[in-house]
Amino acid sequence: MLTLHVAEQSPGTAVLVDGAAVAAVGPYEELAAVRPTARVRRWPGILTPGLLNPYGPELLEATYHPDPREADALGTEPIGGERARAIFRADPARLGASARRGVQRMLAHGTVAVAGELRSRAVVDAVRRSGLAVGRRPDRLPGPAALSPVPLVLLPGLVPGGPARFAVFDVADRAELVRRGAGTCVATVIGGRLVYRGR
Repeated sequence: MLTLHVAEQSPGTAVLVDGAAVAAVGPYEELAAVRPTARVRRWPGILTPGLLNPYGPELLEATYHPDPREADALGTEPIGGERARAIFRADPARLGASARRGVQRMLAHGTVAVAGELRSRAVVDAVRRSGLAVGRRPDRLPGPAALSPVPLVLLPGLVPGGPARFAVFDVADRAELVRRGAGTCVATVIGGRLVYRGR
């Protein structure tokens, strides 16, 4: 089924998706006229190619993402450093579940690709199952390992025939995205599937 994604603040870069691939990119009116039977998904904000998070190992192998059932004891925010290492030493099986929750957090921040050398089989499996692409780390890293408001490494533009992998942020433009951060994500699409929807 063809799906046409359009965001209010970037109608000139609407994306027509056919299965897992981008069928066309262009102004919404033109794409809708060519494919009037396509299902339309309208979003607030801007549609972008999505983000590369260059800190895959730091955020998925060296950070513990608590289960909501652990909120009373551990809180809800990611735990790093020696405390995370102690959790994984005490129960190595927690790494896989933590990585799956970490991937979900990334998807909720418009991440469609990760970089860095992942060594844990459980983490590699979580990344692969999610559909996240694995890329090369940029030569210059954008700041500390975090989910929001940094890092913001935008991927190259979408092209027809390329993978249908993008994100939508509820901001007026890229400058506001940089200022407010990836927590403004309202939708993430990977392989043509809506893998995160904020509202």
